[in-house]
Amino acid sequence: MPIGITALGTYVPERVLTNKDLEGMFDTSDEWIVSRTGIRERHLAGSDEFASDMGVRAVNDLKARYEGALEGVDLVVCATSSPDAYFPSTAALIAGQVGLAGVGALDISVACSGFVYALSVAQGFILAGTARRVLVVGAEVLSKIVDWEDRSTCILFGDGGGAAIVEEVPAGYGFQSFVLGADSAGGPSLYKFAVADHIPGVPVGTGNAMLGMNGREVFKFAVRVIADSGTQALDKAGLKGNDVDWLVPHQANVRIIESACSRFGIGMDRTVVNLDRYGNTSTASVPLALREALDDGRIQDGDQLLLVAFGGGLSWAAGAMKWYGGKGQGARAVQAEKVAVSG
Repeated sequence: MPIGITALGTYVPERVLTNKDLEGMFDTSDEWIVSRTGIRERHLAGSDEFASDMGVRAVNDLKARYEGALEGVDLVVCATSSPDAYFPSTAALIAGQVGLAGVGALDISVACSGFVYALSVAQGFILAGTARRVLVVGAEVLSKIVDWEDRSTCILFGDGGGAAIVEEVPAGYGFQSFVLGADSAGGPSLYKFAVADHIPGVPVGTGNAMLGMNGREVFKFAVRVIADSGTQALDKAGLKGNDVDWLVPHQANVRIIESACSRFGIGMDRTVVNLDRYGNTSTASVPLALREALDDGRIQDGDQLLLVAFGGGLSWAAGAMKWYGGKGQGARAVQAEKVAVSG
């Protein structure tokens, strides 16, 4: 049974924080930030906006683009590293606000790798027969968990959300492979405490209540793991780098993306990059990049895509897929095709 994405919506908050704005907050410059990250601005949630709000508005965008997109959804999976609460899950909060109260709902916490992880989880639920149509959401308000006195981290992150419908698609389309991984040995390089006041490798009592990061170690890890996991995903799908029409990477740092592209043999002209306007939105970054490339016509029906992501944990995820441009009619198109053949 081929399974893929049949609808996609996104959202970013209205407030924009530019590098020029940051120059007035601490010792930094637009040139310094752009040269090291490629980021020029990011969108920040308001004081009364949280991850569930990012998710709900992304779902509303999806509904506006695809008529009847939520019909038959029987599971909601939300990837987030900045949830509204430990419980209820952010997925349940979103479901209750978009007319899906009562369906299964769960959160996934693997930081920036979360959206690709969630696509794989959705596929698994469908193949197992537990669900038929899954709403996958990536939603973040990272601006609320970064230390705004630490210029090495706060300049990187923005807020936003993405939402996708995952279901059966016609033959020849959809997900072809997934590669998922995590290694807690790298946890001290990128972490955020919750109940415990320490994690292995971070001495007790020295942890910051906000997000902690060792940028140098994350950079080295990211370049290696994006290339390795992406290559593994292609191998599993029987593909090579030159088969890829579009690489859609997690939007963390343009230097990481450029380094990974050189290892893949995929040019930047075949890579979707929009972090200059959004920064690192964690689980929202892959859907934001996908949606932008669909809107401007770069990604077309039948294009071969490779999704790659990495995040805290440290975690990583990659997936190969054939894009289905069936306007949210995946399962219905498949059913109509089956009826026509049987008739």
